[in-house]
Amino acid sequence: MGKRMWMAAVAVVAMAAAAPAGAQSFDKPVFDAAKALQPKVVAWRRDIHEHPELGNSEVRTAKLVADHLRSLGIEVRTGVAKTGVVGVLKGGKPGGVVALRADMDGLPVKEDTGVPFASKVTATYNGATVSVAHACGHDAHVAILMGAAEVLAKMKDQIPGTVVFLFQPAEEGPPVGEEGGAPLMIKEGALDNPKVDAVFGLHVVPGEPGSLMWRPGPMMAASDRWQIKLKGRQTHGANPWSGIDIASMQAEIVLAFNQIAARQINVTRTPTILTVATVHGGVRYNIIPDDFELSGTLRTFDPELRKDIIARAEKAVESIAARYGGSGRMEWGNPNPVTSNDPALTAKMKTTLSRAAKGRIKDDIDFITGAEDFSYYQLKVPGVFYDLGIGFPKGVNHSPFFNVMDEGALEVGVRAQALTALDYLASRKR
Repeated sequence: MGKRMWMAAVAVVAMAAAAPAGAQSFDKPVFDAAKALQPKVVAWRRDIHEHPELGNSEVRTAKLVADHLRSLGIEVRTGVAKTGVVGVLKGGKPGGVVALRADMDGLPVKEDTGVPFASKVTATYNGATVSVAHACGHDAHVAILMGAAEVLAKMKDQIPGTVVFLFQPAEEGPPVGEEGGAPLMIKEGALDNPKVDAVFGLHVVPGEPGSLMWRPGPMMAASDRWQIKLKGRQTHGANPWSGIDIASMQAEIVLAFNQIAARQINVTRTPTILTVATVHGGVRYNIIPDDFELSGTLRTFDPELRKDIIARAEKAVESIAARYGGSGRMEWGNPNPVTSNDPALTAKMKTTLSRAAKGRIKDDIDFITGAEDFSYYQLKVPGVFYDLGIGFPKGVNHSPFFNVMDEGALEVGVRAQALTALDYLASRKR
């Protein structure tokens, strides 16, 4: 290692140790309060789990949150980004402003966990009646941040600054034709009044219960939602030559997309995934229809590679459709940027997270090809996003089987959220 690299490494280590060193007096009150609150946090989580709500419809959840924050003496704004709640806790000492974020929405998934508090809720999603479940753990996120808010409210006089609590709707995306999620929270001033200096958030995932995991820099992929509309000419299934075989056309597009992701790009740069998730067309077994629609997602970490993949995908759709004598158009939704942890802030908070998890951390995890709209906050202010292990359910996030297997992990989440806020503000004060 060269002298310059060695000095940089020493500086990073020193910065990682410096911020929390003077803040360890926070540990005992935070640990004690989180332990005492654990039964309430579990009860909140189970209640929210049993009553999930889809994006931009989190009315019951928002009321639960707002009522709790008000009971703690926290200033509350409701109706932010449709159903979001923003709480502002002004500490007893002057200082900076830090935000903690939790997402509130469920998913259009039929739960199959078998727990006594499993969801039986149904709702309307893009015009269809669907089952709704907290298949991504947002119930845990809300309960954890409610717990952290109570811990911090009890320590109000010791807080050197202000803590903003962001309870966000529609992280999984708003309904078609609506705005929502983190972009709308920001647009409606969630990071202003007071102006936030840094933001922290967590996500529950399968893993060692109570462990905390992250990586500096790019951690979660940028995501693009796309839709393809194909046009052919209807004909009898017994005479495909009399029309345009749009079913074969869409099949070739699916194969072409798989080839783009596996054979046309440098897979050693960063993970890149182009997935076809839905295919819709036709009404009868012996009629080849006029129209077909496909939709899916693109996941990337490299902006230039993203542009390349988009160009290749659009060219494939247009050329394959034209070869069959039909037409094809690819439309792109609003992308989620890469969730990228600010390197300096991540280094500074490493020992904080280690203390919260009693040393059970991993700070060099692999890239995650899932996406998070927490990334929008990170475009505005430095931010750190990390994962909390909750055991090993039968299915991963978004599966019907996903569940918080070890609810003891929630206590670690409360400690982590509270300590990151306190340590960050303490470091700003110095």
